[in-house]
This record gives sequence, C-alpha cells and structure tokens, in this order.
Amino acid sequence: MLSMRDLRVRPAAEADLAALVRLRDDAARRLLARGVTGQWRPGELDEDHFRRVMAHGEVWLAEADGLLAGAWELWWEDEDAWGPQPPVAGYVHRLMVDRATTAPGTGRLLLDAAERRVAEAGRTRVRLDCLAGNTQLNAYYADAGYRVVGHKAGKPQPGGTPKSFTLMEKQLG
Repeated sequence: MLSMRDLRVRPAAEADLAALVRLRDDAARRLLARGVTGQWRPGELDEDHFRRVMAHGEVWLAEADGLLAGAWELWWEDEDAWGPQPPVAGYVHRLMVDRATTAPGTGRLLLDAAERRVAEAGRTRVRLDCLAGNTQLNAYYADAGYRVVGHKAGKPQPGGTPKSFTLMEKQLG
C-alpha cells in the first residue's frame, strides 16, 4: 500500500500543464465509463485553465516512483460556491488520481496532503464542493471526515453549464 513517504508532493509548474490536462481527461473518461455523467468531460479544461489557477491559487502534483500519481487544485477563496468568506479555509478542487499507476487509497493521501497545506497556511478549515448527484463521491468525502454544510445550485463551471453541488467542510486540528 502506498504511503505519504512514497509520494513526492510539489507545486505544479508550467512544464506540468500537459500532464495535468491528460490526468483530468483520463479521470473524466473513467467517470463516464462508470456511468457518472454530468460531472467531468474530456477536453473540458485546457492548459490555460491550470495556468490561471496557478496564477491565483495553487496546483499540486504527487509523484510516486517518478510517475504522476495525482494532482489537485487549492484555492484560497471560492465565492462562486461559498460567497464572500473570512480567510479561514482552503478550497480543494479537482482532486485527481492516476488509477493506472496508483494503488487504492491514493486519493485519501492526496486529500491528507491538501489538508496539511491548508493547515500550514494558518487556515482552520478545508472546504470542497461535490457534484450533488454523485452519491458515491459525496460518501467518499463524508468518510474522509467532511460534513455537509450546504448546497449550491447553478454554480458556474469552466467550459460547461452551471451545476448543483453539495458544500462540504472539514475542521482541521
């Protein structure tokens, strides 16, 4: 089983943009193959998307044995979903795992790393939004200690139509 010491976590760089797009598209194809529609579509996000996030937030990569294991976005505000908020939380978006190269449990290790980064930044909560209709993913985050704190209908989406989300939060420490 993979552990955090097996993963090397680092901020994404310009040279990683193509790999991020591939990782996101592969994850979208996996969701569609499992019958999860309405969440992600291949080709929806391009290198410019990740470049913009890197300019205003953070994109993190995890590697194991020199291979890309996964990635996630970390934002310091998310007014589209949460409205104006005091600076107490980090917002995790697009948690992605390369299922071809990783073991089960890797997603939880990435989530743990994201939570540590939020704590290092002096924030006390991690927030995320989860597609309301994806019951399996909502349960995944609940099992990781996130609790439902609200719902957001009609949240704007990059490259797509607005969607409805479950708003989830985890208190750190």
